[in-house]
Amino acid sequence: MNYNELGIQAIQEENYEKAVELFTKAIEENPNEAIGYINFGNLLSSMNENDRAERFFQKAITLDKHAATAYYSLANLYYNADRFEEAAKLYEKAIANGIEGADAYFMLGKSFEKVGHTKLSLPYLQRAYELAPDDIQVALSYGIALASMEMFEQAEPIFKKILTQDAENADAHYNLGVLYAVSTTDTDAALHHLKQAFTIQPTYDQARYVYDMISLRN
Repeated sequence: MNYNELGIQAIQEENYEKAVELFTKAIEENPNEAIGYINFGNLLSSMNENDRAERFFQKAITLDKHAATAYYSLANLYYNADRFEEAAKLYEKAIANGIEGADAYFMLGKSFEKVGHTKLSLPYLQRAYELAPDDIQVALSYGIALASMEMFEQAEPIFKKILTQDAENADAHYNLGVLYAVSTTDTDAALHHLKQAFTIQPTYDQARYVYDMISLRN
């Protein structure tokens, strides 16, 4: 009987007490295998029992130093607790140990961004964008990073692409408006996109503020 698989099934059925019981049995049956601790840690994390979850992930790593999902899950725990530098190191280890997909690269980039290292974040956000070019959140973060490094020619088509996917994405309108304001003389385009941002999202005070500044200047 595979208690880990049954435990995951119990989570999908939202039977968390049963999942606890099954993952406990998985660990009792194979105490030297990391997977049971990872699954139990993820369950605890989803229940906001973060201190306990952390111990389970750390135990998994002591059992298997190549357990990519343990590094990734612990990194997410630290990221959500604003422990961004620790999270970045763990995302790096998750990637080094073969975790696949855009998410780890995206989260590593965001971790660097959160501590003010935009230049360091850029290659990881770029890689995430290459792996998931249609993910709007990834694209937006990558575009903003490019723009903040004054790489406006590379950022512009990314914001435009987001708007072809979601014409009412206020953040894309805002960032495209700011881009036109600071890198071109196309004031009309800047004002158009900024106005779109606060029209779509009336609480977008920053968009309205920049719009008013440009309007007064002209």
